[in-house]
Amino acid sequence: MSEPAIRKVCVIGAGTMGAGIAAQVANAGVSVLLLDIVPPDGANRNAVAEGAVARMLRADPAPFMSKAAAKLVETGNIEDDLGKVAQCDWVIEAVVERLEIKQDLYAKLEMVKRPGTAVSSNTSTIPLAKLVDGRSDAFSRDFLITHFFNPPRYMRLLEIVTGPETDAGLAARVETFADVALGKAVVHAKDTPGFIANRIGAYWLQAGLNAAFDMRLSIELADAIVGPPMGVPKTGIFGLLDLVGLDLVPHLQASLTSMLPHDDPYHAVARSIPLIGKMIVDGYTGRKGKGGFYRLNPEAGRRKEAIDLATGEYRPTIKPSGLKGAVAKGDLKALVETKGVVGDYAWAVLGETLAYAAGLVPSAAADLLAIDNAVKLGYNWKAGPFELIDKLGAKYLAERLEAEGKLVPDLLKLAGERTFYRIENGRRQFLGINGAYHDITRAEGVLSLADIKLSSKPLLKNGSAALWDVDDGVVCLEFTGKMNALDGDVMKLIVQAIPLILAEYKALVIYNDADGFSAGANIGLALFGVNIAAWSEIEKLLAGGQMAYKGLKYAPFPVVGAPAGLAVGGGCEILLHCDAIQAHAELYTGLVECGLGLIPGWGGNGEMLDRARQAKMMPKGPMPAVAKVFETVSTATVSKSAAEAKELLFLRPEDGITMNRDRLLHDAKQKALALFDGYHPPDAPEYRLPGESGRAALNMAAEGFRKRGIATEYDMVVSDALATVLTGGGADLLDTVTEQELLKLERETFLRLVREPRSIARVEHMLETGKPLRN
Repeated sequence: MSEPAIRKVCVIGAGTMGAGIAAQVANAGVSVLLLDIVPPDGANRNAVAEGAVARMLRADPAPFMSKAAAKLVETGNIEDDLGKVAQCDWVIEAVVERLEIKQDLYAKLEMVKRPGTAVSSNTSTIPLAKLVDGRSDAFSRDFLITHFFNPPRYMRLLEIVTGPETDAGLAARVETFADVALGKAVVHAKDTPGFIANRIGAYWLQAGLNAAFDMRLSIELADAIVGPPMGVPKTGIFGLLDLVGLDLVPHLQASLTSMLPHDDPYHAVARSIPLIGKMIVDGYTGRKGKGGFYRLNPEAGRRKEAIDLATGEYRPTIKPSGLKGAVAKGDLKALVETKGVVGDYAWAVLGETLAYAAGLVPSAAADLLAIDNAVKLGYNWKAGPFELIDKLGAKYLAERLEAEGKLVPDLLKLAGERTFYRIENGRRQFLGINGAYHDITRAEGVLSLADIKLSSKPLLKNGSAALWDVDDGVVCLEFTGKMNALDGDVMKLIVQAIPLILAEYKALVIYNDADGFSAGANIGLALFGVNIAAWSEIEKLLAGGQMAYKGLKYAPFPVVGAPAGLAVGGGCEILLHCDAIQAHAELYTGLVECGLGLIPGWGGNGEMLDRARQAKMMPKGPMPAVAKVFETVSTATVSKSAAEAKELLFLRPEDGITMNRDRLLHDAKQKALALFDGYHPPDAPEYRLPGESGRAALNMAAEGFRKRGIATEYDMVVSDALATVLTGGGADLLDTVTEQELLKLERETFLRLVREPRSIARVEHMLETGKPLRN
């Protein structure tokens, strides 16, 4: 008999974390009850929860993936609506971090919840044993900790802590829902203060603060050392504290020092920093306040300034120096051995933090995998502590710690001259606390392209793409260029792949492991062609892309796109040519060419027109579909989620959405196999387009934007070119425009625009700055 599904969730506490958790549950398509206290005036008893939902609908970045998701949130208050908990399968407590308040709430929950309904706390520091102290055995069986990270939509880490009485089946049910429905990467932590990520993170931040103050470093240099060279986001230490809020520092420190054992190394680094206390009092709590260690000075034209740690005064930011060559590129040993403050600061932070992390196995985590995954997911490090130790060398770290008279963790001694990770027989393994290596296993439904690469060779490969056998008759097309940009090599490999798949395989999935699916066409290559007037080469690339994409569309086997992250321009166009899409929930896709003074040139215009005219809610006639596509494409609109991509017609209603990034390739593969039996390619569309009258109507709409200052003079030129294509050029309403005729018109229009100096200026500006030029 299978365990009951989680059909409805209750979140108690509508603060930043609780509201964000509720939004993510709604993003998963699950009903959620959001409760908070009755406000003091009592005029609107649900005002706190209602206000939280209203704020999230206005927030940027948005907690909701679509406005429709907000409709799944039912608001209420703890006094009137706690009885509704009986309708819920999981109750998440996210109230203030005070033990007595949580325990009082649990006593009330025990009176109203159903037996077997999971209750979890989102606490970040309080041990589970203290939370359930005084509760019944039945309540303790249903209780666990689920520590989400902020913001819950975007941060994938979920630390789960269970107690000795927690029902294993109930915990597994919550974990499965969190994984599959909420998209979380679950890490099991032991019932210790701060769990894993925040315990190591707090130590790292404090060590970084201490060393910077002691060495009188500029905060810019400190962040540059502890940032990208260590695989840490460029915010480093001080930028991160500004992001999360300086007022967090004393609270986290007080919590950990009160609960950690007296012999824990954290006590040696925990110290009060007067400047931080003064900044908090003065309202400089970070980005949520008037500024923090960095600020934008409104009295100096919002000039970026940094605080001097010695004087406490702000000054203009300075560009740090001393990070070059191998050091800047992530050679950790070169970094910590650099003479002077750079090497001294790097070692003071890195050496201390890695030693601390190594000492937490097995007391805080069962193995080093949990440590690495928690830190990478919770703090966005590219490599976890043990992966960093492998870069330094476990023996090197141990010997240097010992030479300085510092404690060498047992796990470092156990490793000796070995690495913590290795590849054996095509499998990635990690060193266990028993001294033996163990295979890294994946959960059911998780398929990793990185794993496949360890034990196989590509079927086809060139400088920009590769084709991999992912088993069961399915192959995967991977883009491999910088930002997965698309060029002639990608198109060549697609053309080569089609007969190979037809002869030996069942289906194709287009996927890669990178954070972004594709940034579109390689505009740097295109600009080079423009600068040397290689118009024939540009035309060849344009025609080659159209041919390759249509080859995929009409291939005699199913093609499934599996995008995640950024998929714009040509990256969006290849998706439009797929039979189906299985998208990660965080999909940012769109046809952005107009922002570069161009138009989509690889068949995207026709594919969007075809989708728009087939949309169920679209009014009939040739003009509504054209107007819809013109509005989306001319404004270079990019979806803020896969759910919004459906609203914008980049995805079809029947296309799938995967919440957990780790499950995307598996889900796409299953979709491709499901399409295989009885598959036949689509028929080529024919269009009835409004011609000159439609073009005039679209230009009138664009002129309205220009008069309001939204569109520039050159935007009008580009939008007219787009309107020409979408309305069929010189077509008449009585004419039928074929797909090939529309492609020809698209090519001609693109080639005309790419010669325009103002389009060239836009492309150059984007390459130089990464930002659009509004000329």
